[in-house]
Amino acid sequence: MSLKKIQLLIFSIFVFSGFLSAQSWPIFRGTQQLSGAISASIPEKPKLLSSFQTGDDIKASPVISGQTIFCGSTDGTMYAIGFDGKLKWKFDSGNAIEAPALLLNGSVLFGQLDGLFFRLDEKTGKQIWKYKTDNQIMGSANWLKMGKQMRLFVGSYDYNLHCFGFDKGDSIWRYESDNYINGAPALYGKNAVFGGCDGFVHLVNIETGKVFKKIKLETYVASSPVIDGKFAYVGDYEGKFFSIDLEAGKIAWTYHEKDKNLPFIASPALSGNFIVIGNQDKFIYCFDKSNGKVIWKVKTSNRVESSSVIASGKVITGTMDGMLYIHDLKTGTELWKYELGSPIIGSPAVVSGKIIVGAGDGRIYVFG
Repeated sequence: MSLKKIQLLIFSIFVFSGFLSAQSWPIFRGTQQLSGAISASIPEKPKLLSSFQTGDDIKASPVISGQTIFCGSTDGTMYAIGFDGKLKWKFDSGNAIEAPALLLNGSVLFGQLDGLFFRLDEKTGKQIWKYKTDNQIMGSANWLKMGKQMRLFVGSYDYNLHCFGFDKGDSIWRYESDNYINGAPALYGKNAVFGGCDGFVHLVNIETGKVFKKIKLETYVASSPVIDGKFAYVGDYEGKFFSIDLEAGKIAWTYHEKDKNLPFIASPALSGNFIVIGNQDKFIYCFDKSNGKVIWKVKTSNRVESSSVIASGKVITGTMDGMLYIHDLKTGTELWKYELGSPIIGSPAVVSGKIIVGAGDGRIYVFG
């Protein structure tokens, strides 16, 4: 093959893979490192294209594959919906679904408040298997391929991080923490990284189920970390935000306003040198990831529990009074807002040209 053909092939693969990444949002926060960022472009002034009504409020974050949105509702149902707002299929799980789904190899994988974790066929919604934990599942699962085996791992309120096989849902190991696990685990090499209500960030080897590092924070962590290089970034319940050196097993820097002790319920989004996260104090913060200095902060109309998403230099954030905002990543300038009028708890999902978000009125909204 000539050099020119090889270059053309490499370019085609690069373009195609970039296209795929902009067209799918297969996991809570978009990537296995839970970055909350995507290269996809969004319109200057998004318009509401469609919506779909479920039977109860939406606390889960939607995920997307191709032209289909997958999102659970507290009515206990997992829904597959088109961008046109039309139902493709639904599956009754038996209890409220607050955890975001994971899309992997043609399957929809999610937990619910009975502690059951399901694998469904993505096209039909038919159950393939279910796995049982001993308490509710609030966070998304993550995955890692080990040899020929695909391993899933998810936290539960039974204090355990569970690891089980993708093919059959067979238990591989459990790692016991000292309290509830609320958020999703992020992937760092062969380690699952998660914060818990025990006030630690845990690094657990996915191959063995043994703890690699355990880093003490001030108080419990309700949200999910983002991983960048050897660093994890996460907020806690007393309003502190941390950069953690995972290799050294220690805190690199801490941000804390002493007169504010309101929780970081949201998970951070990271793009380049910028980390963005909302707080219950109604502000969205943008930090310099290298030193924790505030680049900008903006006040919104209400508490922020929804995790922001960064798309091509724009920050999309929902608030507890139902406002959906877009801010400029570099300056914090408000570019757009839309009033849904019902609490936004889940994180938006973003694919090329579209923003999808669920709200407390039980609707899943599609903007584009």
